[in-house]
Amino acid sequence: MHEQYLLPPLHAGWAVRRKSNHFHAYEEVAKKFAKLIGVDPWMLNPYFARCGKVNFHERHGEDCLADAVDSVLAKVRKKYKEYGIHEKPFVIVKADAGTYGMGVMTVRDASEVKDLNRKTRNKMSVVKEGLEVSEVMVQEGVPSVERLQEAVCEPVVYMMDRYVVGGFYRVHAERGPDENLNAPGMHFVPLAFDEQFNVTHPEAAPGTSGPNRFYMYGVIARLAMVAASYELERTDPEVELA
Repeated sequence: MHEQYLLPPLHAGWAVRRKSNHFHAYEEVAKKFAKLIGVDPWMLNPYFARCGKVNFHERHGEDCLADAVDSVLAKVRKKYKEYGIHEKPFVIVKADAGTYGMGVMTVRDASEVKDLNRKTRNKMSVVKEGLEVSEVMVQEGVPSVERLQEAVCEPVVYMMDRYVVGGFYRVHAERGPDENLNAPGMHFVPLAFDEQFNVTHPEAAPGTSGPNRFYMYGVIARLAMVAASYELERTDPEVELA
């Protein structure tokens, strides 16, 4: 195997990236792919909204945030009714900038974001290295259905170029299926994508086949990789203007 240097551009780092840019790019890719295979884009892309000019300490932007939560929940309820899903929908409110699972909370009703206690407002107001939160994302919550020894877990997929090469389960025994698992107390379990997961089992009932779920995770990862390339191309600070 020949040596290859990987030099990702600086604007690919989450110190400067925004989740909203990636979500918009992914939405575009998911819609095209859904049309190609004839499925509802919602099956691949959860609803989201963005709200800027938020200050949790001073309680500025609460109306904008509440409206965004209400709008996303209304869309999800409509889809749940369409597909006969009887669970109560929820959204995840998260900082548009930053990672490490900071500045994240679960919301089930728009009124909740107007009645935040001091502890929650403090938690939501800053992310890694004390960066103040001024822009937030409201994303449709997707319940974590995977379990590992009774603990809730979620898959994280690794890719190199266009190939799925593996990943891991993020596991949290003290969190529920509607909560952020990227939090203290989590641990990781290797997730190997064997050859058997390169093909599906068409005779299996939905959600019951490991290979089918793993194959779908790989599809979503590939779509996200394409979306990331679109995103980075559009946000390149050194792009040459024609």
